[in-house]
Amino acid sequence: MAAAAVRPAVRGTATLCRMSAAFSQDPERTTPRRTYLIVDGENIDATLGMNVLNRRPAPEERPRWDRISAFAEKVWSQDVVPLFFLNATSGQMPMPFVQALLAMGYKPIPLAAQGAEKVVDVGIQRTLDALMDRPGDVLLASHDGDFLPQIEALLADDDRRVGLIGFREFVNARFTELEQRGLTMYDLEADADAFTTVLPRVRIIPIEEFDPLRYL
Repeated sequence: MAAAAVRPAVRGTATLCRMSAAFSQDPERTTPRRTYLIVDGENIDATLGMNVLNRRPAPEERPRWDRISAFAEKVWSQDVVPLFFLNATSGQMPMPFVQALLAMGYKPIPLAAQGAEKVVDVGIQRTLDALMDRPGDVLLASHDGDFLPQIEALLADDDRRVGLIGFREFVNARFTELEQRGLTMYDLEADADAFTTVLPRVRIIPIEEFDPLRYL
C-alpha cells in the first residue's frame, strides 16, 4: 500500500517538471498580455466631418491619437500595440502625419488597392482574423459594420476582451446588440478624452456623465 501511494507522487513531480520546462520555453506564455488597438482612421475622420461637424474638421478639432492610445493602455492596464490603417492607393502618403503617428508609438499601415476594393476595411478585417490565433485583447476604433463578423468571432473567445471606440450615436446599431455578448463600448469624446475642444454633438448622456459646465 505504501509503495502504491508513493508512485503517483513521483510521476506527478516529473510531470510538473516537464510542464515547467515547457512553460519557460514557450514564448507565447511568457509574453505579457497585450491590447491591440486597431484604428480605422478614415472612418473616424469621415464620421467626425460628415456626422458631427457637417464640414471638414479643423486641425484643432481632430482626435488626439496619443490620447486614444493612452486610453487604450488604461482600459485593461496592459501594454498596447497601436495599429493605424491608411489608404495609400494614390501612391502617396501624408508623410507629416505618418511621422507624427510614429512619434506617438503607432505602427502606420498604408495600404494600396488594386481595384475598387475598400482597402482599409480589407486590411482591418484580415488583421482581426489573424488575431483569432493570438492571445490578447482588442479595441477597434471605427463605426463600420463591415467588421461585425470579425468582432463576433473574437467575442466567441471567453478569455478575450473586446471593445469598440467611436461616437456612440453613429456606431452601427448591430454593435450595440453585441454588448450583451461582452462587447464594451467607449465614447471617443467622453471616455477617451480624445478632443481638446467640445464637439457640437447631440447625444444621449448618462446622468452620471453629465457635466453642466460643458454647456455653460
